[in-house]
Amino acid sequence: MADPFYITTAIHYPNGRPHIGHAYEMIAADAIARFQRQQGRDVFFQTGTDEHGLKMVKTARDRDMTARELADEMSAYFSEMAEKLDISCDRFIRTVEADHYKASQAIWQAMADAGDLYLDRYEGWYSVRDEAFYEEKELVEGEGGEKLSPQGTPVEWTAEETWFFKLSKYEKPLLDFYAANPDFIRPESRRNEILRFVEGGLADLSVSRTSFDWGVPVPGSPGHVMYVWVDALTNYLTGAGYPDDQERLARYWPADIHLIGKDIVRFHAVYWPAFLMSAKIALPKQVFGHGFLLNRGEKMSKSVGNVVDPMALADYYGVDALRYFLLRDVSFGNDGTFSDEAIVTRANADLSNSFGNLAQRTLAFIAKNCEGKVETGRGEEADGVLIAEVDNACGGFIRAFEDLALSQGVEIWMTGVFACNQYIDAQAPWGLRKTDPERMHAVLSTLLRAIRRLAVTIAPVVPGSAAKLLDQLGPMGDADFRIAPPTPIFPRLELKEEA
Repeated sequence: MADPFYITTAIHYPNGRPHIGHAYEMIAADAIARFQRQQGRDVFFQTGTDEHGLKMVKTARDRDMTARELADEMSAYFSEMAEKLDISCDRFIRTVEADHYKASQAIWQAMADAGDLYLDRYEGWYSVRDEAFYEEKELVEGEGGEKLSPQGTPVEWTAEETWFFKLSKYEKPLLDFYAANPDFIRPESRRNEILRFVEGGLADLSVSRTSFDWGVPVPGSPGHVMYVWVDALTNYLTGAGYPDDQERLARYWPADIHLIGKDIVRFHAVYWPAFLMSAKIALPKQVFGHGFLLNRGEKMSKSVGNVVDPMALADYYGVDALRYFLLRDVSFGNDGTFSDEAIVTRANADLSNSFGNLAQRTLAFIAKNCEGKVETGRGEEADGVLIAEVDNACGGFIRAFEDLALSQGVEIWMTGVFACNQYIDAQAPWGLRKTDPERMHAVLSTLLRAIRRLAVTIAPVVPGSAAKLLDQLGPMGDADFRIAPPTPIFPRLELKEEA
């Protein structure tokens, strides 16, 4: 039976339409999931929307609709985006689903049974935008002297009866766990940040609210709904079959990777493992906090008016050109910047001029001059050298993707493409057609083998285009297949005028 691999994105908060940051996370997770399927793993890939909490209530009120109506409308946009961007998720989860309520109440009960929940009164600072509580020492001063969260978002003083989770009890167990599992939090910069936070001391965490009712009801405590992060984080367990499907749970839990934005690492690397320790459930193997996408070097915000719609980019430039750019140009784990010019430049240089042109001229030549079929020809040392270079490039891609070094993987893959272009220019099959047809066939056969290997390898990054190219190449070893005049897989992109 295939080795299981469970990968999740953060579930996206749908109080607004999806932006390019949501798209980037989905695309990166999808490329990893597709790559792992290629390696023969039994992959379960989950994404979705996190629909409860005060922020949803307030946004719905402003729009004169119920929180559920807002959740239904907005979640649909995220689901559409996943489809548009060729995201191969096995489940698109919504936190309003019945099995998720059941899982959230089951983990709550398990934490209660461990003696880790108690009723008290919460008085403190709360950021609606972050759906997060902050201690006084964490707050910063705004330009007008007002108190702000460390993220720079407004905070308000909140006082209500609430259930607390004994987070303080897990300070040492967490530090011990981090020490024993150095790869639990990646990259290293996020790990150091979390270590400093936990070493600074953990206060117990307020985990229920009574001021609104849009959330998962707390079992046996009328009027209380769970703090949105308790139910949001539990989605990962819901997808793995918790609490009822023990066979599924044993197969997919613990998750291999929670892929998330760097702004929510604390919830995933401190609160979540503490909840799981309390409920006596195994901890995920890794939390990877990727960087932000910046628009021409600037953080995107609605107020600045530089938020980018990923659907519009995909419509204009093509899904695979967008996917390729994001995975090639953004060093995974760091912040990255993008612009229309950068997308066009990268897609044209790598996909259109290099890989696309290589495939196009090879296939067109075979269709025109060899009636679509290549015979066995006379091999020479150069052929073996090229295949070795391509194998090396594809092997480097695989090793980099295993380590989540996505942009490095694509960069290494390109060395195989460059090697093929140098080979075709040096061997010049168009000249050999008249002088040495037998050698020409060997050159073309070598090129077909190399192009196929390159197409298969890059498929997790550009799945639609790779599939079209493999269709044009035909089934491996099919003696009756003839290569038809090809249609270009990667047409050259033009810059949008307004860009």
